[in-house]
Amino acid sequence: MSARLAGVAALVALVLSACSSGGSGSTSAPLPPPAARVHHRGSPSTPIQHVIIVIQENRSFDNLFATFPNANGTTTGNMEAVPASLVSQCDYPYATSIPLAEKPLYSGNDYEHRYVSGSANRPGGFLVDLDNGLMDGFDLSYIPASSKIDCTGPYEYVDPSQIQPYWNMASQYVLADNLFQTQGSSSFTAHQDLIAGGTVVNYAVGSGSNENSAIDNPSWWPWGCDNHSSSFVPVITTQLQYFGNEGPFPCFTYKTMRDLLDGAGVSWKFYAEQIVKAKEGAGIWSAYDAISSVRNSSEWGTKVVWPDTKIFADIKKGTLPAVSWVTPDAPNSDHPQEQCKCDTGPSWVASVVNAVGNSKKYWKSSAVIVVWDDYGGWYDHVPPPFTDNQGGLGFRVPMIVVSPFTQPHVEHTQYEFGSILRFIEDNWDLGSLGTTDQRATSIGNLFYFGGEPRAFKPIAAKYPTSYFLQRKQSGLVPDPE
Repeated sequence: MSARLAGVAALVALVLSACSSGGSGSTSAPLPPPAARVHHRGSPSTPIQHVIIVIQENRSFDNLFATFPNANGTTTGNMEAVPASLVSQCDYPYATSIPLAEKPLYSGNDYEHRYVSGSANRPGGFLVDLDNGLMDGFDLSYIPASSKIDCTGPYEYVDPSQIQPYWNMASQYVLADNLFQTQGSSSFTAHQDLIAGGTVVNYAVGSGSNENSAIDNPSWWPWGCDNHSSSFVPVITTQLQYFGNEGPFPCFTYKTMRDLLDGAGVSWKFYAEQIVKAKEGAGIWSAYDAISSVRNSSEWGTKVVWPDTKIFADIKKGTLPAVSWVTPDAPNSDHPQEQCKCDTGPSWVASVVNAVGNSKKYWKSSAVIVVWDDYGGWYDHVPPPFTDNQGGLGFRVPMIVVSPFTQPHVEHTQYEFGSILRFIEDNWDLGSLGTTDQRATSIGNLFYFGGEPRAFKPIAAKYPTSYFLQRKQSGLVPDPE
């Protein structure tokens, strides 16, 4: 592992010398100059008065948009030689590359994609897939349920006809093909990054510094303040030392967007599924369950609400907050679900977009940001542009931005999850969290405010909104990673 980290550090030095935080591929207009935006803290500085962040699951950019026109996708993957001890688990002869197979949305497995995991007999995880920036270790990632490597499994992309609502949104609005996870890790910390921009915890380990970051998953269910008292989250030090057998209890006290929004009097909600402790359910995707000041306050149940379908009622009643996060029921998450052949994720997202788009009150003042929390072990060909002191950046995930203030294009600017938070901070003059939001390029350059808001064209979908309103919540544990 130390050799891999050394290789990553060398790659970082090389890439940083050639990279900048901006993107020359942008075709959109910048925000108006400050002089044109007279506003007060807590009031929007642009026509966008509502930001809705819809968080889906476990897909790399190449897995969903490998063949999207003008995007940086690929249908060929790099492979690393499989150790002799594992060759018997493979059904594909060793090669340096492999065509990506076109498969249904529900196809595939939950491939190992934590920062580091396994052993010589069970390799897998972000560092293995990364392979010092060669992006060829995906054939060594294993399936946690079976503890066997799959060799060819991660080398797939989804049949575009199965995710047509996503392609329609991307064609009509903006598809970002250069957004990276904050950490090279999995769902728990990814969702924290989408509310906090980082996971620095007050926990000393290794060298004794307490500026270490939580990474990967808690050791037990559910993932947050509702966890078993003996549970912990692994940590990574600022020197990229990984400690997988100890860490803090997953109930954190660091600052989140909640603090900035509450401090400025800006309304917010987090729409999620109910946490059913007896079933060890949906806490994994209810990010504020891991934030003590929210979980143990009156905001739990009033600003963190369930089920997620309550967003439709709030839109209809005209009570949608300024900033929203929306996480799905497990079958609607896009997480590979071979056992149930779940294909409802694109329709679920289309239902949220259509509810906003068809609203006379909200369409002309909103931006819906659709993002996938982590890469899920699926192949992606673009190496992260740098490494920071908390195990990031991770791999690319897709982002679609739907707003009447966008023009259709593929955006190549380099973003990370902090870019979304940065836009919210700037738009409402909230100040900064002081985490990755400080370095991140705001997604503000995606918007164009020089003309009238565009009219909304409904997104066609296989399942209507009524399907989700009438369907009983599954109560399923949504994701082992």
